[in-house]
Amino acid sequence: MTSDAVRRVQSGSPWEETFGFARAVAAGDRVVVGGTTSFKGTVLYGEGDPYEQARVAFTTALEAIAEFGLGPESVIRTRLFLAHARDMDAVGRAHKEVFDQVRPVTTFVVVTGFVDPRILVEAELEAYRGAVES
Repeated sequence: MTSDAVRRVQSGSPWEETFGFARAVAAGDRVVVGGTTSFKGTVLYGEGDPYEQARVAFTTALEAIAEFGLGPESVIRTRLFLAHARDMDAVGRAHKEVFDQVRPVTTFVVVTGFVDPRILVEAELEAYRGAVES
């Protein structure tokens, strides 16, 4: 595969099949991971706990970029969507645990809600497949 080929990865989420999307897409030197929650299949992990939901969402998103041979050090952007502003500290703590050494650009957005009202956080990330400078 050349670096400019487009490749898609599925995570097994039932919504991927239902709505026709991929968990992650690599195109050129970028890998983007779409909105990722703490659902694994039909099970929601961390119900009522924004920290745990963020931790699981990050793990799932990182598993997707691992399909391309990438890890947290390759992440250059994260977007975090929260159901409640009050959860920013808990989600931020989970983000720091995973990305503190990487320091990607990050955006926190409070949204009206998600497709399942038990979801408290959804994460997107973008990774770079080229050489990373420190």
